[in-house]
This record gives sequence, C-alpha cells and structure tokens, in this order.
Amino acid sequence: MTRMPYKIYLSEEEIPKKWYNLQADLGDRLTPFIHPATGKPCTKGDLTPIFCEGVVDQELNRTDQYIEIPEGIQSYYQMYRPSPLIRAYELEKKLGTPAKIYYKFEGMNTSGSHKLNSAAAQVYYAKEQGITKVTTETGAGQWGTALAMACAHYGIDLQVFMVRTSFEQKPYRKAVMETYGANVIPSPSDTTQVGRKILIDHPGTGGSLGCAISEALEVALNTENCRYVLGSVLNHVLLHQSIIGMETKAAMDQYGIEPDIMIGCAGGGSNLGGFIAPFMGERLQGKNAIRFIAVEPASCPTLTRGKFTLDFGDTGRMTPLIKMYTLGNGFIPSPTHSGGLRYHGMNPILSELRHGGELEARSYEQSEVFEAAVYFAQVEGILPAPESAHAIKAAIDEAILAREEGQEKTIAFALSGTGYFDLSAYESYQRGEMIDQETTVEVLEEGFQTIPTIE
Repeated sequence: MTRMPYKIYLSEEEIPKKWYNLQADLGDRLTPFIHPATGKPCTKGDLTPIFCEGVVDQELNRTDQYIEIPEGIQSYYQMYRPSPLIRAYELEKKLGTPAKIYYKFEGMNTSGSHKLNSAAAQVYYAKEQGITKVTTETGAGQWGTALAMACAHYGIDLQVFMVRTSFEQKPYRKAVMETYGANVIPSPSDTTQVGRKILIDHPGTGGSLGCAISEALEVALNTENCRYVLGSVLNHVLLHQSIIGMETKAAMDQYGIEPDIMIGCAGGGSNLGGFIAPFMGERLQGKNAIRFIAVEPASCPTLTRGKFTLDFGDTGRMTPLIKMYTLGNGFIPSPTHSGGLRYHGMNPILSELRHGGELEARSYEQSEVFEAAVYFAQVEGILPAPESAHAIKAAIDEAILAREEGQEKTIAFALSGTGYFDLSAYESYQRGEMIDQETTVEVLEEGFQTIPTIE
C-alpha cells in the first residue's frame, strides 16, 4: 500500500459527478413528511410553494442511489473543490496513540465551511426555475455566508434571518454576507408576524434556528417569485453534502484506508450525513461494520435526550410534520457559542439511523469542546469552528481509548469549518469566562410539551 501523505487532493477530473442518496438505502424505513392540515403524506404540489422544484424532486426521491450533479453546479464546485483529506500525524504523535486519525477539511473557501456545497446547488435550481429572490435562516453565519456567495454568483437576491445570539457574537459574519449582497436581519425580529409573536412570548430571547426558519418561511410565502432555502435538516441538503463523503471515499480507496470509526458534529445533520453517506450506504448493504458517531452540544441534546416522533421543523409551526429526533419545536436552547448546532430537531435520515442503532450519539459541554479545539489548533495548526470541535473532542477521546486498550483503530472525522469568526468565543474560553449551560429535565419537558399530538 502506498504511504499516506499528509494531504490527499483528488484531481479536478476526480471530483465526483454524482451525489449519494441515502434515502434509496433506507426506503420504507423513512416516514414521509406529513401535511399538518390533512394528516396525509406531502405531495410535490404541497412543497413547491416553499421550495424550488429541483430540490423537491430530490427530497422525494427514494429510488435513485446516485443523482447526477448538473454541469452548472460541477463548474461551481471546481472553484473550491476538492477539499483535502488530511492525516493528523502530529495529533497522533502528541496523543501517543496507535490509532490513525484522518480528517476531511471543508474550511478552504470564503464561507469557511461545508455549507457552500448545498448553497450552490439550491441557488442553481432556483436560477433554473426563474426564481429571483430566496430567504433563509443562519445560526453561526456560515450558511448565510455560503448562500450569499452563491446568490452573488448566480444573480439572485437574498434575505437572511440570523439567530440573534450569533448576530451579536459574530458581527463580521454579517459584514461578509452584506459584502456579497445579502440583507441580514437578527432573529427573532419585528419584521414578521411570527417574529413579533416570539418576542412577546419570549422577551429578551437570543433566538434559535427554529425561530429564524419561521421568519424566513413567512417572507418566502408572502413574496412574489421567492422561495425558501434551508442550510441543513432536510434530506436534499444531506444529498448535496454527500460530495464530502464521495470525495473522502475516493481518496481512501486510493490508499486502501478502511475507517473503523467516522465522526461528525450534528446540529441539523447535513455535514455528518454528507460525510458518512457512501460509507453508511455500504454498512446498510452489509459491506462494512464502521461505527458512526454523531456529536452534539449538551445544551441542545437532540439525539441523546430528544424524542423520535413527528414534529414541526420550525418554532412558528409552518413546516410539514417531520419524523425526527426532536426537543420540541418550542425549545429554545441556551445561547452557547456553537450557533450552528442550536436546532431542536435532526435530519430524518440520521434520526432513523439513530433509532435503528446504526448511528451512535454523544454530547459534550462547551468548555470541554473548546479545550479540544485549542489543543487541536496548537497541534495541527487549524483553528476549528466550535461546531467542528465537537467532532474533534470525540476523535481525541476515541484515540485515547485506543491507546489505553492498545488497539490500532482508524478514526476519521469531518472538520466542517474554521473558527476565525469565533474569536470572541475563544477569548471567553481563554479568560476562563465560558459557562456550561445545563439543560435540565424541566427545560426539556417544557420543549416536549410543544410537540404536536398526532391522532
């Protein structure tokens, strides 16, 4: 076997031309979206007033294992892809572990994260349909930045509702989005009916992704020739992010690398789902026995303490009902620094895999996550996003366990983004001012009370 270099880059010709559709592997295991008014599965006609037709077709596609990436999206991908698969030799040495550690680094574009993979696709389909404006939410700001970049490229107007906590913590994210032409509004806001209601019900709230989604949906439904685009959670977003996993698999196959453990942070699920997609597909087909681990914040423990049931995807209850792990659509998490992981629900595919036992889940407090982030930055030289640092923490824990057990394991994790807009969070950690936010049983129960009762 050829020795693994520090970084593997595929050539432009080797960038995958197809996405991997995990829905085809799961088939009837997945519960369809349910129309809250009729109680029946949503049709294409139910979804197209909200989303672009191209992504609705992908959302409902449970038969095609591979879906062609249009040339117009391939050419955009070539501006910043492929991303490198990196062997963490220095981290292995520092930990004194027999484990081999690899990470797929998605931070090498202006948005600083994996989000551009789906932003480019969704805006492309909007342009093809003749849509002139899109709306969205953003937590940490990486999705909003990626979407602003894509909208500038394809010539479409963009309005972003940014979770207020992140809006205040990360002002330069707003500046970057505005540089690319986006209109950015802190959420909840007084510009929408649902935003005003949330402010009345929760005065002083820092907001949540569920709140921001509701506001973006309201604007999309009440604006001519406008559609809503989502940065995570839904299956078509995970599909677009499978470019990460397809590249990872191609790189590993070149060097005969067979992972034992694959790890990713999980907020809505697109980064983790995209990273593991082709590998999980093979596991479902009985071709491997990889352990897959989702890592989330203890302050928003969707997969570790949530309920697997039908729920709305937003606080304003404007979405279809989605079968997923959820903390309740009314759950508003503590204002931690991992804004991209502060969502009450989880992608339906990952939820089903968690429910079926194919996906493990664990949660960490933010102080221990930042401890791992600083350690990784000092050893490997990359400042990770707080969200991505959850995966780093789990990878380090698994590598230490391998050392203690004397086992040679191959660990791969998704480094989904950089933390250069999160310096206030790093400063808080370095000063010893970072506070872990306990999610009590009482807080969880309050959120669970907002889950609709389905007869």
